[in-house]
Amino acid sequence: MKWTDKPNGVLLQRSFLFGITGIILGTLSILNTNLRLLEAPMGPLNGVSIFLQFFGIGLSIMVLRKRKVPKEEQEKAKVMTMVLVVSLLFFILTI
Repeated sequence: MKWTDKPNGVLLQRSFLFGITGIILGTLSILNTNLRLLEAPMGPLNGVSIFLQFFGIGLSIMVLRKRKVPKEEQEKAKVMTMVLVVSLLFFILTI
């Protein structure tokens, strides 16, 4: 089954999970960079964080691009896209 065939609720749920995981990993990377808790390179963690956030944005945009989406799911997808774009911009600017 392709991702485009999944119901809108499932896509929004996965978008949230990928996005929140990316935000958490980015936050851990920033905290470790500032507090020096672990002596490890944070580049790969930043990359995974940004990739997960982009993937979450892509899933929420996929819901927006579908035809005949109910208004409440469309509003959820808009809010999800906005939150993930702002968080992605924040993490890119802090690198």
